[in-house]
Amino acid sequence: MSPPSAPKDKPKFYLTTPIYYANSRPHVGSAYTTIVCDVIARYKRMCGYDVAYLTGTDEHGVNIERAAEAKGITPQQLVDANEAIFRDLWKLLGITHTDFIRTTSAEHARAVEKLVLRTLELDRGRPDAEKAIYKAKYEGRYCIYDNLYVSDTPEPANCPTCGRDAELISEENYFFRLSAYQGKLLELYKNHPEFIQPDFRRNEVRSFVESGLKDVSISRKTIKWGIPWPGDPEHVFYVWYDALTSYMSGIGYASESKKDEEKFAKFWPADLHMIGKEIIRFHAVYWPAFLMAAELPLPKQIFAHGWLLFEQEKMSKSKGNVAYPEPIVKVLGNDALRYYLLREVVFGQDGNFSREALITRYNADLANGLGNLASRTLAMIEKYFAGDVPAIPEGSHQKVEVQQVASAALQAVGQHMASYNFSGAVQAIWQLVGAVDQYIAESKPWKLAESSDPEDRKKLGAVLWTAGQALRFVSILAHPFIPESTQQLWDRLGQSGRVA
Repeated sequence: MSPPSAPKDKPKFYLTTPIYYANSRPHVGSAYTTIVCDVIARYKRMCGYDVAYLTGTDEHGVNIERAAEAKGITPQQLVDANEAIFRDLWKLLGITHTDFIRTTSAEHARAVEKLVLRTLELDRGRPDAEKAIYKAKYEGRYCIYDNLYVSDTPEPANCPTCGRDAELISEENYFFRLSAYQGKLLELYKNHPEFIQPDFRRNEVRSFVESGLKDVSISRKTIKWGIPWPGDPEHVFYVWYDALTSYMSGIGYASESKKDEEKFAKFWPADLHMIGKEIIRFHAVYWPAFLMAAELPLPKQIFAHGWLLFEQEKMSKSKGNVAYPEPIVKVLGNDALRYYLLREVVFGQDGNFSREALITRYNADLANGLGNLASRTLAMIEKYFAGDVPAIPEGSHQKVEVQQVASAALQAVGQHMASYNFSGAVQAIWQLVGAVDQYIAESKPWKLAESSDPEDRKKLGAVLWTAGQALRFVSILAHPFIPESTQQLWDRLGQSGRVA
């Protein structure tokens, strides 16, 4: 039973979470996406990839201005405080991101300016009707709470996400000619069906694009809290042109450092943007069009997962129906939350968060399942072999069925992780846990230990060797999902160093 073998040339893998809006503290929904990306990052590292994992905070916009005003502080003070909360939570959850970008940072501002200036320079060679960026008057309805254009007409409208009244905006803006990229986007979806996943999300996006695209505003004059437009400081960049560029600024785009430039050259384009389904339009339509206009490589995949519901409703800070991860982690530990979210939710679809279900799953699978199996096995190794896992000749008295389940688990985990089927991967690992538990129950090592027959002593050693090896294998396979528990198990098995 061996872990996955590493590729010889150590290829790169670059993945991102959404850049979270820093107007308030993160909830379990934000933690869900970040944990999922952490599982992928850990797994890819174990398979030999050089991984760049970016997360960060989106810190501009009118909602930040208003939240800060309500608290009697400056926007910068608000985002500084909330950014620290995000960082502290990711540390508490054991998130292994390599990079963290803030949209208020100087390096990010340089990247946004470089992207738009590059596009404007390319526009010089394009006819006026094909220029990607132009000035015009915008009038429509906009939700400040979800950073979402609700309607391109002045008639009253409600936000489809939070249900609040959308505000009327009328001003001169810089526009991006999104309508000119309809054909190119449809061609992208046709030639690269893997670009948007799951498949049914790609179908939704394709239908949206086929229905016709309207040009979008990418600047604001009424908002002051943002990155100034180069050469026209009355305007600041609209949140999506600003925020989406963080996927490049976070790994060195437009950096003044040669080392960062080399990092960007190595890792871009992104292999995976992991997002919630509510922002798929911006990532799968706007973002590739922005990059096409700048003649830059496109990300390889956008994966839009479902919502994590709370009492059958989407968790929303604007609605106030949220669950926070800190109390859960402090009571049950980090692995309990990770395991529950990855095991209980079919990834890509909506899932329901329940504290009662979390506790039930923790007790059944972690405490009474893997935890009990590990305690029993290690206690018997300590009692019958003075803490040393017995060594036996290869093939002697081994349980073939356990090896077969272990081999099947390895293959299944690889297949499930390739399609981000986390619940399937976890189930495959726990089938191995169940097989070992059944093997011990059938073999009755405590009975073999009472026998004076030398052959039974060999069988006892074989049983505990098989169980110990299977637990070592479980600690490797399950490490991306429950890193703290598996590291503890690894150490208790007498293994040296880190699991991964």
